[in-house]
Amino acid sequence: MPHVIVQASRNVTIKHPQRLLKSLNNSLWQSGHFEQPEDIKARIVDIETFLLGVDDDEQAHGFVFVQLTLMPGRSETIKHELAANLLDTLNNELAANISSRVSVQLCAEVVELSPSYHKRLLGTA
Repeated sequence: MPHVIVQASRNVTIKHPQRLLKSLNNSLWQSGHFEQPEDIKARIVDIETFLLGVDDDEQAHGFVFVQLTLMPGRSETIKHELAANLLDTLNNELAANISSRVSVQLCAEVVELSPSYHKRLLGTA
């Protein structure tokens, strides 16, 4: 734990996806709220089918949404801080490379997993 899931509409190109994931993970690790850097798992999911608003046939609007899922127990203040850090990181990594053809919404959300979440570690490195 935690999981970082980045979703991007197909009209938004993330030129350096691995660098973005490293930056997001580093932002979380530097926050001091996690035990080991290897606990932070991140991935990008490209969204093929999407619509912003009700009539965007030209797909002039897009989004990048990052969701951080955590085990329960952190305060709202900490969750707000983590979301703000992730949003700042998205902005820093993507702002210079966004096409002027697309208006892009950057969003971040922190959600808590159910206490019934389970995991298992296979092998050791």
